[in-house]
Amino acid sequence: MTIVLIAVAAYLTATLLLVGAVVQDRTETARAWLAPALLGVATHGAYHLVVAWRTPGGPDMHFFSALSLVSLGMAGMTSAVAARGRMAALGVLAYPLAALLLAVYHGHGHAPSPALEWRLQLHAWLALLAYATLAIAALLAVMLWMQERALRRRLFRPWLRALPPLTELESLLFRTIGMGFALLTLTLLTGVLFVEDFLSQHLVHKSVLSFLSWLAFGGLLLGRWRYGWRGARAVHWTLVAMALLLLAFFGSKFVLELVLGRS
Repeated sequence: MTIVLIAVAAYLTATLLLVGAVVQDRTETARAWLAPALLGVATHGAYHLVVAWRTPGGPDMHFFSALSLVSLGMAGMTSAVAARGRMAALGVLAYPLAALLLAVYHGHGHAPSPALEWRLQLHAWLALLAYATLAIAALLAVMLWMQERALRRRLFRPWLRALPPLTELESLLFRTIGMGFALLTLTLLTGVLFVEDFLSQHLVHKSVLSFLSWLAFGGLLLGRWRYGWRGARAVHWTLVAMALLLLAFFGSKFVLELVLGRS
C-alpha cells in the first residue's frame, strides 16, 4: 500500500507542478516536475514487480493490471519526451491518468494468472508497449486538434504557448504513430505465430479489431507519405484507429473478464 501511495502522490505532485509551469509559460525552464514524475514511474513499475513476484503463475495481464501497465508505459515515455523538449504539457494528461489507473488496479485486487511460455509473454508485452505508444499518439492528436482550434479562433491561451509549434507537434505525432505501428505489427505477427487456438481463447473479434486498427494506422501513415495528410484528417484517423484498438484489447477483456467472468 505504501508504494502505491508514494507513486500516486508523486504523479499528482508532478501534475500540479506542470500545471503551474504551463500557466506561467515556463515549461522549458521549470523542471521541478521531472523528479516527482520519475519517482512516480519508478514506484509504479516497482509495484508491478512486487505483485509479479508474489503472484503465482505468469505476470498479471488481467483487465486492471493491463490498464495500469499501459499507463505506466505512457508515463515513462512522457517523461522521456518531455524532459528533452517542449512537450511537458503532455504530462498534465498522462500523469494523473497513471495515478488513477494504478489506484484502481491496487483497489480491485489481483487475480492469479496462468503460466505463460516466453513466446506468449513476448506477444503480451509487445501488445502493451504498442498500446502505450499509440495511446500517447492519441493524446498528441487531441493536443494538435486543440492547438489548431485555438489558433483558428485566435485564442492565445497560456497552455498554447507551452506547446511546440504546430508543425513540430504534428511531426512528433507521426513519429509516435510510426513507432506504435511497428510495435503493433510485431504484436500481430507474434500473435499469428505463437497463439495456437484463436477460437477456444475467444480471440477472433480481438484479432479482427486489432487488424482493422492496424489498417487504419497504416493507411494514415501511407496518406501522410503519399498525399501529405495533416491537420484534422490526421487527428480523425488517429482517434478512430485508437478507438478500434481499445475495443480490440480492453473492450474484449472487459466483456470476457468482468461481464462473462472468463480469464
